[in-house]
Amino acid sequence: MKYIFKNKLVPFTQEFKVKLQHSIATHMTSLSAESVVFKNLLDQLPQLIWVKYKQNKYYYNQKLHHYIGSDIQPHDIEGCKTFIHSEDFASFSSLWQNALHSQQSFETECRIRHHEQGYRYCLISAQYKQNFGQIEWIVTATDIHDHYLKHRNLHQQVLAQTKMLDASVDCIKMLTPNGHVTHMNRSGCIALGVPVNKKKFGMPWLNLLPEPIQNSGQHALQQASKGKTARFDGMSVLDGQLPQYWDNILTPVLDEAGSTQSILCVSRNISQQKVVEKQLQEVIEQDELTGLYNRRAFNKILKKAIQNAQHKQQSIGFLLIDLDYFKHINDTLGHIAGDHLLQILGQRLNSCFNHKVVVSRLGGDEFAIVVPQLSDESELLEVAQTARQQLDIPICYAGQYINGGMSIGCAIYPRDAKNSSTLLRCADVALNDLKNSGRGGIRMFKSAMFKAISQTTKQLSLARAIIQNDKIIPFYQPKVNLEDGQVISFEALLRWYDAEDQIQLPSHIFSAFQDYELATRISEIMQLKVFQDMTRWLDAGLELLPMSINAAPVEFLRDNYAETLLNRLTQFHIPYALIEIEITEQSLSDRGSDYVIRALNLLKQAGLKISLDDFGTGHSSLTRLRDYPVDCLKIDRNFIQNIRENPSDLAIVKAIGQIGASIALDILVEGIENSEQVEVLKTCDCTKGQGFYFYRPMKFQDATELLHPTDCPSQQLSSSG
Repeated sequence: MKYIFKNKLVPFTQEFKVKLQHSIATHMTSLSAESVVFKNLLDQLPQLIWVKYKQNKYYYNQKLHHYIGSDIQPHDIEGCKTFIHSEDFASFSSLWQNALHSQQSFETECRIRHHEQGYRYCLISAQYKQNFGQIEWIVTATDIHDHYLKHRNLHQQVLAQTKMLDASVDCIKMLTPNGHVTHMNRSGCIALGVPVNKKKFGMPWLNLLPEPIQNSGQHALQQASKGKTARFDGMSVLDGQLPQYWDNILTPVLDEAGSTQSILCVSRNISQQKVVEKQLQEVIEQDELTGLYNRRAFNKILKKAIQNAQHKQQSIGFLLIDLDYFKHINDTLGHIAGDHLLQILGQRLNSCFNHKVVVSRLGGDEFAIVVPQLSDESELLEVAQTARQQLDIPICYAGQYINGGMSIGCAIYPRDAKNSSTLLRCADVALNDLKNSGRGGIRMFKSAMFKAISQTTKQLSLARAIIQNDKIIPFYQPKVNLEDGQVISFEALLRWYDAEDQIQLPSHIFSAFQDYELATRISEIMQLKVFQDMTRWLDAGLELLPMSINAAPVEFLRDNYAETLLNRLTQFHIPYALIEIEITEQSLSDRGSDYVIRALNLLKQAGLKISLDDFGTGHSSLTRLRDYPVDCLKIDRNFIQNIRENPSDLAIVKAIGQIGASIALDILVEGIENSEQVEVLKTCDCTKGQGFYFYRPMKFQDATELLHPTDCPSQQLSSSG
């Protein structure tokens, strides 16, 4: 049996069915199933299409609704009963159920109701989509009714009814087995630039094709001359016209002996389909917010770039960009402001490099840049610096400037990695290494970073386990008056139990204090447990001493630290004046310092005290003592260890003590370990201190003993931990 397909005689074989199915579905294979654009594009297609989602919901395109002349309920496959002939539905339903079970595609012929012409034969092809988002099945139906009825007389009609062929928009040509044209309809003449009134043919068909596709045409002609149907795509350009895209099918016309007598060539203009495909490709590969390439396109571009570089023995530079504290911009200014920042940055990155450099947005606040034909590392660093400078230019939204920073991890192919996935990982490792050391800047990948990132990962995992298993416990180290050793306050210190119930120091989970979520959770647990202990002391009738609590810089980045702390103090009925917050100088110099200062001012106004820890070891600035709400300076232990032998350390301690006395700041010395240090510190106007010479950090029970009234002189105590 033979059918007319695209105005040519085609044996209706399994091979033809596969090609027909491919003709319908080839431009749909890369659609994003979750996109609204997907449905809109389905509605533009000329085929009758419906899809089944994994949630067992269905969508029928507008062409199918128009074809049958009524709406279809999209709830289940039973909706097909409304338009598939009752005699055919049982067979179709059986095939459908078997396909759902086996997940195997199938095709069949069914009569489908037309709103004007009754039931018409259609070829139904159902394709299973394993990795297609939420879509599980795509079903297409192609009307073959007219071809079904006329298939026996196609060749005679082509020869006898020239006028009918000339009315066809398809380009129809009859060729000899060796490729000479014996007949061509009007559309074919126009498309190939042959005079329409030409009566005699005989020219080589291949010479009429554009040179770039002549090889494809030659191969198709050879296949057709051997009795096989062949197909290829091509493009033609005529003066004064837009390029035209064609789908060419060569079908052999066989004699009774099975030899190729002639070849029917049908060319269909698919320019409109190509336009839709191009639009669809842009939707699939373009980031909706910034207009840059998305992650899907980036993966393809990077792999292709590496293949080209490997073939030409060239290098590729790769940059992975992360915006510093972008989440906090969303939290404080709103997601619209964050989107505005991403849009402006995307535009700047896309316009500041030459056309060879590829910029994409991988998602969220993460961007990637591919630099092909890289000359050396310095060129990549120059590109990274240019990218980073794009945030130096002010970005304003709703009258407010958005303060943003950028961290960039760099890697080079093939020096650092041999494939795209490893190259991405190397850049990510460099980026994380940069973040762990304070964020902001450019970091080139080094192999030693894998060890550091492994250690960080272990520390973060350990911190999560400690939190989950409730292993955190506060220890308390007394602060004393250096004159008489009297305990004047406590500092709450983090300790935790390991698997053997041994007390461990926070240094083992240091990386957790660089992570906002973990640092905030640890701080919350510590505060709640300290406040519970203070409440127990109050309930026991003991007089509370002031309590110092440490705060990591990252804790302030959500810009709600002060409010959260004050609410907890109110919940536990603890006077604000008894709490002192200890911060490091780093907190006042990192990005996000505005949040820190706002929180400190709010806490200061509420009556809490602020202590600057490790003073003198960071980027010390005396303006901080003047401009920030600081009540106490804590001199770092590094200045105390050799204070008797090192004149420089002694001079620094004296200077800090004099500054504190002159501007009414308390001075507290850390790390005091012997009486000689105490005597020297007294001569430096230092009156308060803490260290193992007086007390080690102690558990709640030992701290409770210190709070009990006693007539005995102050004694040096020691506790494990």
